[in-house]
Amino acid sequence: MNWLITFAGAALVLLVLRDVFHTLWHPTRHGGLSRLVMTALWRLASSLPLRRRASGLAGPLAMVIVVAAWALTAVLGWTLIYWPHMPQAFTYATGLKPADHAGFADALYVSLVHISTLGLGDIAPAEGWLRILAPMEALVGFALLSATVAWTLGIYPALARRRALALRLSHLARTHPTTEQIDADAGAAILDGLAGAVAVVSVDFQQYAESYYFHDGDDRTSLARQITCAMNLADQAAAARHPDVRLSAAVLRAALDDLAAILDERFLRTRGSAREVFEAFAHDHGRHTGGGT
Repeated sequence: MNWLITFAGAALVLLVLRDVFHTLWHPTRHGGLSRLVMTALWRLASSLPLRRRASGLAGPLAMVIVVAAWALTAVLGWTLIYWPHMPQAFTYATGLKPADHAGFADALYVSLVHISTLGLGDIAPAEGWLRILAPMEALVGFALLSATVAWTLGIYPALARRRALALRLSHLARTHPTTEQIDADAGAAILDGLAGAVAVVSVDFQQYAESYYFHDGDDRTSLARQITCAMNLADQAAAARHPDVRLSAAVLRAALDDLAAILDERFLRTRGSAREVFEAFAHDHGRHTGGGT
């Protein structure tokens, strides 16, 4: 029975490490703790009366919950590893009676001390395999801290790139460019720049899928609101006489189709056209599709 508890604890630790791995270094669309928490909070925020304000908190709050869940699950896992082997596999500081410090709370204390790298030493492992395993918990604690920093440093630049693209589209929409204005070398350059920015955002949605659940407060910086402007511009430029403009329009349209496919496959499940996917994207973010403000 003792070893079953130990194996259960080891399974919890491995579960946490797997979730961190798939969240940060090998993102997939198959779920995981971070995806489940993000989706649940996003749906909950969308159902509240003050949708925009609640949605603005969904992403950051979900990140805090996920990191806390990672840490608590890891602590619990190591607690279950230590607990069945107390007090016989541990040494105690002078003044501590082993029989009085062999409960679940004491194992939890040992786990917290090791994962936080405090190393107080009043209760320390004595058996060889535990002496090797305990420092590994400290390494996991350091890895969780590093993962939290890496996750934060990855998601927020992705959000900045997404919002910058939306703002650029908003600027274009407010200038109301004509087909004659687009039908020039400058128009081709603008279309190429937009295609590159859309491709970057597509990669961001694949690498940092959790960024989807961050709400953009201003319509001008909301990609869900502004993305149809890019489609309209690509359709407008497709009728240009300049071959470079037509080519750039085709590249932009291909980039938009790829973005729509990623959004639909990972988040929306509409199985519709690119324009229908972007309309669903706008609706999911509490927006109406449009070309500007």
